[in-house]
Amino acid sequence: MIKLFVTDLDGTLLETGKPIAKENIEAAKYAVSKGVTVTIATGRMYRAALPIARELEVDAPIITYNGALIKSVSGKVFYENYIDENIVKEVIALSREKNWYLQLYSDDKLFYPEKNELSEKYESWQGLKGEAATWDGLKEHAAKVTKLLSFSKTVEETKERTKVYREAFKNELTITNSMEYYVDMTNIGVSKASGISELSRVLNIPIEETMAIGDAENDLSMLKAAGKSVAMGNAAENIKKEADFVTLTCQEHGFANAIYKFALEEKV
Repeated sequence: MIKLFVTDLDGTLLETGKPIAKENIEAAKYAVSKGVTVTIATGRMYRAALPIARELEVDAPIITYNGALIKSVSGKVFYENYIDENIVKEVIALSREKNWYLQLYSDDKLFYPEKNELSEKYESWQGLKGEAATWDGLKEHAAKVTKLLSFSKTVEETKERTKVYREAFKNELTITNSMEYYVDMTNIGVSKASGISELSRVLNIPIEETMAIGDAENDLSMLKAAGKSVAMGNAAENIKKEADFVTLTCQEHGFANAIYKFALEEKV
């Protein structure tokens, strides 16, 4: 029996920049009524994920920053993992040298060098505001950094940045892609897999009784770590191959379908 159901946000529970479909909200609440704990694992900031958790009426801790922070809706911190300040400054220096847009998250606040179309697009998608700090100013916020994110304009550019960052920080950072234009950087060893394992321990739910659902590369570790896994219909083929089940697309409310069909094993 599935006792813990953990969902990604963008491309899974909701389309980026759009509200949660009522079908998905109803499915989540129905699962809770059947004794399943439903919660979130996302690359988003805690304060960006919080309104969604409240809308779902999530009572369990939520996994944010790709596993770097696990915190309850009421504000209790269960786990936090920060990147070394010197590594943060090295990433800033490399990004500045390459003229690559970079933003960092320090103490659940968003900072970037200057306001531009990428920062504005991100803020619009996430429903929050950050602060333009200048490149030198970013270094002033190198403490308590849960994640750094490089945002590019093309898939090819994202691939190139991912390669360069991985080569430069292969022993210091976990580097993955939460969306096709995002390069996510967290402390080494931090991932959604470590997040779901820690949450399973906190809630005293055996990992075998967990189910995870997602669509992107940064979800892959969580899908492998969970007892059972579901890939969205809109996920890439390599993600689908690693999952136990494949559901409908995000637009078709694949989250709700997975709740009923795979978590609760009801006919749909």
